[in-house]
Amino acid sequence: MKLLLLVLTVILTPAQATKVMKCWGSLGICRTTCEEGEVFYILCNAEAQCCVNPKYVPDNTKSSNSAGSLGSPLQPDSS
Repeated sequence: MKLLLLVLTVILTPAQATKVMKCWGSLGICRTTCEEGEVFYILCNAEAQCCVNPKYVPDNTKSSNSAGSLGSPLQPDSS
């Protein structure tokens, strides 16, 4: 009986484990909703977000688009 219980435990344990999909260079985990203290930065797929600890997300203090450079028509030269 103990042997049967041991065999069932060994067989059923891997079946219950779910594969965790990593993202953001293995620093994030793909989930449908992020846990408290995590931020969503990119998408893993259509259903999942890449949930990352905020300390690993880059700070966007410098914007690549300066004011007026995107979406405004070019100004002609006044010379």
